Amino acid sequence: MTKLLSIRLVAILVGLGFALIALYSFVLGAYAWVTEEPAGHLPYEEPRDIAFSFDGPFGKWDIQQLQRGFKVYDEVCAACHSLKFVAFRDLEQLGYDEGQVKAFAASKQVPGIDPNTGEATTRPGLPTDYFPDPYPNNVAAAAANNNAIPPDLSLMTKARGDGVNYVASLLSGYSEPTAELLAEHPEAAPGPGLYHNPYFPNLNLAMAPPLTTTGQVTYDDGTEATVEQMSSDVAAFLAWTAEPTMVQRKQTGWPVLIFLLFATVLAYLSKQQIWAAAKPKKD
Repeated sequence: MTKLLSIRLVAILVGLGFALIALYSFVLGAYAWVTEEPAGHLPYEEPRDIAFSFDGPFGKWDIQQLQRGFKVYDEVCAACHSLKFVAFRDLEQLGYDEGQVKAFAASKQVPGIDPNTGEATTRPGLPTDYFPDPYPNNVAAAAANNNAIPPDLSLMTKARGDGVNYVASLLSGYSEPTAELLAEHPEAAPGPGLYHNPYFPNLNLAMAPPLTTTGQVTYDDGTEATVEQMSSDVAAFLAWTAEPTMVQRKQTGWPVLIFLLFATVLAYLSKQQIWAAAKPKKD
């Protein structure tokens, strides 16, 4: 018995030692990550905290904002960026009726096959089609955008940290680099074909400012289309394209949590009732 206890004690001490080493390594690595800057690091800004209707556990879509954001995408962003995971018929979730969706789809040209020759061609879109790519291939996309291929925007707010705020901040954040920044980081000066943006990790990107003036898009609901407003609206729209079921997921989560809490309490009370008369055995 004494030998068995000694073995167990040694095992516990060894396990505790490994746990302490792992904890020390984690804390040391986390501290280094927070305090050390990598070589060539440029001081970009964190995205601004912008209030959206779908924030928080009780958030809901603002359908009018999503429609405004869709209009900004269609009239500005669609010239360079695709939405390959979004079908035209999905727009019905934004409050558009079947006729409006059909008309919008028909106004777009999508890839097709000529039934007579079998050759690739284009045709008017159908509600079941997906948003077409503005370029036939990556070579053409790079050639039209200073050798930078515009990314697909379907999942953009999921692909970037703090995605919705990042998109809104980036679109409205173009500016000239300050004299203080250039004095400390001369490499921050934008090169040929690049544009300074303090929210972009290396401060300069190939995308020219897409939203430049108030009234660039005319909103159907009469909202003033400032650069800030258009940036927030299209960011909200891209949050929807990335996760159209977000609101339903939140609404489903609360009943599930309440049920789990009720089941936990019920299980505990049942356990108390079943084992109430049981007494522990004495050695």
